[in-house]
Amino acid sequence: MIVANPLHASFTGQMASTLSVNLSGIDLNLLVSLEALLEHCNVTRAADRVGLSQPAMSRALSRLRGMFSDDLLVRTSAGYVRTIRGEQLHERLPVTLDSVRELVSSRSAIADQALSAIRLAIPDHQALVVLPHLLDRMRKGPVNAEIVTEPLTSHVLRRLESGELDMAVGQVGGSATGFFQRSLYVDTYACLLRQDHPAVRDGWSAERFYELQHAIIAPGHDAETNQVADALSGLSPSHRCIVSFDTMGIAMTVVDSDLVLTVPRRTAAKIAAILPLRMIEVPVEIAPYQVALLWHERSHRNTEHGWIRSQIAAAAQCSAPEQDVEQVKCVAN
Repeated sequence: MIVANPLHASFTGQMASTLSVNLSGIDLNLLVSLEALLEHCNVTRAADRVGLSQPAMSRALSRLRGMFSDDLLVRTSAGYVRTIRGEQLHERLPVTLDSVRELVSSRSAIADQALSAIRLAIPDHQALVVLPHLLDRMRKGPVNAEIVTEPLTSHVLRRLESGELDMAVGQVGGSATGFFQRSLYVDTYACLLRQDHPAVRDGWSAERFYELQHAIIAPGHDAETNQVADALSGLSPSHRCIVSFDTMGIAMTVVDSDLVLTVPRRTAAKIAAILPLRMIEVPVEIAPYQVALLWHERSHRNTEHGWIRSQIAAAAQCSAPEQDVEQVKCVAN
């Protein structure tokens, strides 16, 4: 025959009761009063601390005793003292309430937040000019987050909305409802050619420009405009011989060929500082390149995200090249 242990049955019943507590039926404001009561063991001083009258705090103590099925504070010749249950709550309650305060506080230091990574969609030619400045600013700032970059694709809005991406930089176009957009800068274009390219030696002109074979950076998604491709739309396929997503790869091809690569001026200056290429003016009219930062409202009010967005904007401003395009004398057509 198995005899049930009454103490075990009682403990099990208490656990079941704890798990079935309905918080909607509890005034959680009473826990603030309880914290003060257990700290001061004095109704009057506890009332002063939380801004209640002494009778209101006495009523709160009565309700708390009913809530916990314990006296919590008992009177002695020296005043109130905590019961065993009161001692347990006195030890645990401040930590619990501090966690709640931190949870709802909008003034928490951004260094205390736990954002481990920022997922940023950005074309690689923009990453060349923005990321070095951004990483330098991040290293000196209060947020310690990993920057994970991805290509700017046609699914950027859906991925920002779902949280797969945090932000996007590039030609993001008009934003839909629920999105925020910040203009970063407007850029012009420049041409990159090898140092001894005959087109520069023989005379640089619009006609000569169209005669060359062109390397083109492919747009990241269908909605992204490509001003260079539009300007060269009338060329035969033999003149548009390379279309690539890999900016540095295509630039290295230009070093050893007679190709011309037309890219935003900031990107051109960065590449010309790395590779033996000449950066010269574009002899035809191409619409400016407009760069923006896009994010969804799901992260709009996050303090840490906001700080990183400000750093991206500052990094974009710092990316303006010191080197200007080479002014080559154009030959009249």
